[in-house]
Amino acid sequence: MMKIMSDVDIEIFAQRIGVDLNTVDLDSIDLPPGYDSITVSDDEEELMMDESMEFESGLGNVIVVDNLPIVPPEKFDKLEGVIRKIYSQLGVLKDGGLWMPVNPQTKKTLGYCFIEYNSVKEAQSARESTNGYKLDKSHIFAVNMLDDFDKYLKVPDEWTPAELKPYVAGENLQKWLTDDKARDQFVIRAHTDTEVLWNDARKLKADPVYRRTFWTESFVLWSPIGTYLATVHRQGAAVWGGASSFNRLMRYAHPMVKLIDFSPGEKFLVTYSSDEPKGPRDTHKILLNIFDVRTGKLMRDFRGSADDFAIGTGGCGVASVSWPVFRWGGGKEDKYFARLGKNMISVYETKNFSVIDKKSIKVDNVMDFSWSPTDSILAAFVPEMGGGNQPAKVSLFQIPEKTEIRQKNLFSVSDCKMYWQNCGEYLAVRVDRYTKTKKSIYTGFEIFRLKERDIPIEVLELENKNDKIIAFSWEPKGNRFAIIHGDGPKPDISFYSMRTAQNTSRVSKLTTLKGKQANALFWSPTGRYIILAGLKGLNGQLEFFNVDELETMATGEHFMATDIEWDPTGRYVATSVTTAHEMENGFIIWAFNGKLLYRILKDNFYQFLWRPRPPSLLTSEKEEEIAKNLKKYSKKYEAEDQDVSLLLSEQDREKRKALHEEWSRWTKQWKQIVDEEKSHRQMLRDGEASDEEEEYEAKEVEVEEVIDVKEEVILGD
Repeated sequence: MMKIMSDVDIEIFAQRIGVDLNTVDLDSIDLPPGYDSITVSDDEEELMMDESMEFESGLGNVIVVDNLPIVPPEKFDKLEGVIRKIYSQLGVLKDGGLWMPVNPQTKKTLGYCFIEYNSVKEAQSARESTNGYKLDKSHIFAVNMLDDFDKYLKVPDEWTPAELKPYVAGENLQKWLTDDKARDQFVIRAHTDTEVLWNDARKLKADPVYRRTFWTESFVLWSPIGTYLATVHRQGAAVWGGASSFNRLMRYAHPMVKLIDFSPGEKFLVTYSSDEPKGPRDTHKILLNIFDVRTGKLMRDFRGSADDFAIGTGGCGVASVSWPVFRWGGGKEDKYFARLGKNMISVYETKNFSVIDKKSIKVDNVMDFSWSPTDSILAAFVPEMGGGNQPAKVSLFQIPEKTEIRQKNLFSVSDCKMYWQNCGEYLAVRVDRYTKTKKSIYTGFEIFRLKERDIPIEVLELENKNDKIIAFSWEPKGNRFAIIHGDGPKPDISFYSMRTAQNTSRVSKLTTLKGKQANALFWSPTGRYIILAGLKGLNGQLEFFNVDELETMATGEHFMATDIEWDPTGRYVATSVTTAHEMENGFIIWAFNGKLLYRILKDNFYQFLWRPRPPSLLTSEKEEEIAKNLKKYSKKYEAEDQDVSLLLSEQDREKRKALHEEWSRWTKQWKQIVDEEKSHRQMLRDGEASDEEEEYEAKEVEVEEVIDVKEEVILGD
């Protein structure tokens, strides 16, 4: 059934959208066949409530942008071009989809416009992204959906109390941490499926938790302490949570998003997209949004060309932009984030998402920076300038004061990289230097002790200064680090300690392992154990090494392994082969000591990620006490392990018993068939009853048979 809009309704609607009906020629409107009036479906509201249906027509894809400049006719095209440029980045505008009404008397614009997108989602995203956008000091956009005006007009004049809905408790997002088997979860992506599984190492298998097809369009990402799983879609990003259900918790509208990044404390989500130039005059446009993870509110956006964000080096380059563009500091509290600019570092505070004191840190020619993992301390690197007359330097800044608390000048520098220890106690600066002849390069390390008075700096040089540095890695929660160095196919691996029983204030070498097939280092997250890995060209060679005892626990191989990742407890480690190689895609789970537990092969395998755990609530003293009395605490778990072992043994016995019974049934069936055919076999043997072949004597009998006789007359000469 259809309801007809009255003339009064049409006039009200026309006034609301700024249309003068006197200028509209109704006779020129072509209606579809069978329609003789403008009608509205009487079940429209019911259909719109159905979330499973999307409407690409009507007014849901139209936004109203208010607080635009009021300009005369000569500036109309310029303003329209600016508005079109802003909103075409956020979606596809329909033909004629930008309309800016004009005052008929003054011929000036009215200060607002209507923008129509191809889809409702694009319009909603544009509203969320640009509401509050500052065009200039006097014009801040107020953006609304056109449908909202109709909604507000229907608000009754008399107030009525809201209907109170009963509270429904949501799922505990940390429930997975209470698993009675103390297992860890991981997520994998293969082909079109994304799966979350338990690592049940005791039973040598992975237990399914949740599986979904086409869950993401590119990749998934756990939040830093494992509360959320983020997925990426054409319309934006989404986060999911729970122990087993993985319900969608929030959406973040950002069309064509390419990359995402969480803040360390999971409070904020950064999304990134780039609009490639479509013509020679177009620029490469970048859009970054920062959302509140829990509420989905857009806290701030950053727009500009790729050149605006492509200053400095380091990180994983994406379209010449270093990712992540914003680097978070201040530990898990998410107080600050910073970005690199030209001759400056801009540090923002999250309480108002603006630059601290509205002034960036001026650092001439700054090339790179990094945050302490635990403190509000920022390290910046400046290269040499003026042909060596102005030395390179590494500076430490305290935030929010922005005061320089330590500086080290460096000479003849070719390159520099910074490595923070995860507790923020040490900063190792790898410095590649030119020799006096400038024909070769040697490497050394400048190590800052940040927890000591005046932040002393030590210089570490290898015994062979010309050795190439292949890898460097700090021990988590410890004082040691490892270096792979050398030029041959089998480099050396050296271990050092920042404090030993004999010397607590100087770095000391513990040992050097000669000639190892390794090019990467993977410490256990709890320290002590490390994997010396040969990835890529070294075909997945693995050596599990105990640094406390300085001995190899085991060696192994995962042919063509591309990735290695420890679980958050340091008990297990996963090696995987992704689609970087066409064959043997899948993953292997190992124990910390190098014992292979189980292997799972998956075609088109893309991703393996352990679910992170939040930091321990125990104090360091309590952790040390537990470590000293581990045998007392481990009795309970040893008993559980024994029960599991007995269960597995019992399961193996049941499996063997079932196989034996199946074999007995099969043999019984065939014996019955043999007995049923006994008389027939006896008849074939001319009455001989026995089936035993050795009771018979084989005799060979030749039988000649004339097959054909043909007479042929042969004439003589």
